[in-house]
Amino acid sequence: MSDAYRAAGVDTEAATKAVGMIADLAARAGRPEVGDAVGGFAGLFDIGGGRVLAAATDGVGTKLEIARLTGRRTTVGIDLVAMCADDIVCTGAEPLFFLDYIAVGSLVPEHVAELVEGVAEGCRRAGCALLGGETAEHPGVMPDDQFDLAGFCVGSVARADLLGPHRVQEGDVLIGLPSSGLHANGYSLVRRVLLDGRPLDATVPELGRSLADELLEPCAIHAPKVLRLHREGSLHAAAHITGGGFIENVPRMLPDGLGARIDRGSWREHPIFGLLQREAGLTDADLFATFNMGLGMVLAVAPEHADEVAAHGPIVGVVEAGPGVRIVGSTTRGD
Repeated sequence: MSDAYRAAGVDTEAATKAVGMIADLAARAGRPEVGDAVGGFAGLFDIGGGRVLAAATDGVGTKLEIARLTGRRTTVGIDLVAMCADDIVCTGAEPLFFLDYIAVGSLVPEHVAELVEGVAEGCRRAGCALLGGETAEHPGVMPDDQFDLAGFCVGSVARADLLGPHRVQEGDVLIGLPSSGLHANGYSLVRRVLLDGRPLDATVPELGRSLADELLEPCAIHAPKVLRLHREGSLHAAAHITGGGFIENVPRMLPDGLGARIDRGSWREHPIFGLLQREAGLTDADLFATFNMGLGMVLAVAPEHADEVAAHGPIVGVVEAGPGVRIVGSTTRGD
């Protein structure tokens, strides 16, 4: 973990330790139908008849603080759905329905409606139903203008169609699906570095737009495209590049003994990553361990399917012998 990220108040080592402890606790509350361990992109539950439910839960994190500061609440709900639905589809499951949880310091109906507007739009983009939700008011605990968002998504897939490490082989080609920017990760560092004296509404020449527009750009939702490619028989596995960047997420789709070579420069990196690197003094290793670097998803495909899948995003690497993720080459940044 970089010193800059630790200074921003995020302890990823503690988070990793917590996941290990939670996995042990969850194992004590199992059922025979549970089909996956804590730590995958989604939990799996066998419902019989050869079908499996996939479920994932997440939040938007401190990106919400940008929405609060600007009063722009209508897009962070898209981020919420993206974080869950794109985890679900990494198993090969079709996202079916979504539920949200909104906590507020003081309930202003119009503000809650703006938040749910984004959630509903995210569900439309992901192709799932907004089944319901809960709104909780926390006076005296949260400041009046504070709010938090969380949610979960459930999908379904035939057991025989599950994506994952069991399909991946050495020599598989890695295809990247472009992100729309930062998505919803690393914002504790982003806020500490970029909001120190910079007005959110001022245009940043390097970005070509205001900082607010850049930081509130909603996540691209890749679930429908990934599902379509999977149904065409093109995919072996998928990795959603969220918290932990490439270094933590790409290995989650690989079997023991195999790793990934990522060819930096084979895709466009958004200017925001260069700005953050310069302002925070981040190394390349810091960037790839924290941010998506311009790719929202990485797909593993058999070589014979690489050309057809590459119509949706660039070839960014290959699965190779040996564990871990190797980043080779130099950056390509665009406007």
